[in-house]
Amino acid sequence: MPDIVVMFFLLGLVAGIVRSDLSVPKAAYDVLSLLLMLTIGLKGGFALHGQLRMSLIPELLGVIAIGALIPIVLMPILRRLVRLSIADSASLAAHYGSVSAGTFAVALAYAQTQLLDVGPEVTLYLVMLELPAIIVAILLYRRAQPSVNGTLAGVWHEALTNRGVILLVGGVVIGFMYGPNQGANVTGLLMGAFQVVLALFLLDMGLTAASTLRPIPLQHWRLLTFALVAPPILAMVGLLMGTWLALPIGSIVILASMTASASYIAAPAAIRNSIPDANIGLAMLAALGLTFPLNVILGIPLYHQIALALQSV
Repeated sequence: MPDIVVMFFLLGLVAGIVRSDLSVPKAAYDVLSLLLMLTIGLKGGFALHGQLRMSLIPELLGVIAIGALIPIVLMPILRRLVRLSIADSASLAAHYGSVSAGTFAVALAYAQTQLLDVGPEVTLYLVMLELPAIIVAILLYRRAQPSVNGTLAGVWHEALTNRGVILLVGGVVIGFMYGPNQGANVTGLLMGAFQVVLALFLLDMGLTAASTLRPIPLQHWRLLTFALVAPPILAMVGLLMGTWLALPIGSIVILASMTASASYIAAPAAIRNSIPDANIGLAMLAALGLTFPLNVILGIPLYHQIALALQSV
């Protein structure tokens, strides 16, 4: 059976499909996303406490390279095969080059449930993948549309100061400084509530995913196909990179899950301001309506099995 937190996503998805009056207030969603991002950052900081080493540098550089290269590869595919405009191609390239914090949280929970060995630095992958992808996609758009106003400094500011990045980086720093024991009266509550917060967050994601697919926009069949075909292909990038770097099996599964995912929190905020002509609804349809469900329901266990097969070769 799927991990129990995934069942909350399915509950929300079914509730949305049957048009139930179940809903999660926006204020509650904001609190849940805040707690989720901060807790993920703290967990990463705790794991890194006393564990920093020079050997992390090639690993993190490899992850940064993935984040920068994926938008470059996806941009012409989205433009020529999916037949999107330049603005929407850049937007989708940013969303799919960036990562889903929700998918990361589910992959982390899956790795813990399966007792997989996970490196302490996996939370850093979120920032290492997210920022380069957004920056590169926006630069590709501005190269194709040189008349667009805006400075590179503004792009960096938008990417570095969005809520998700601040909470993740801040959580990592706080967790690294204090470790899992100091301040346990605060951090212990957050750590203990992680699965509950994730379950409620996924319930809302299920409701949102259902709303993007009701009714199914068949006129965007090329985009829908891309949203289903791209994740397993992009997962192979993470699987191969993780295997080449000789990462622990849990880290490989999490990296693959992230490269297969698409952002629906950080990227929309950055793209909305930097590429105003982009249709964010199309990105949400693909990223949250199809790619997110595919990854959390079927993808993560599949990537685990492929990772095991690659390690046995």
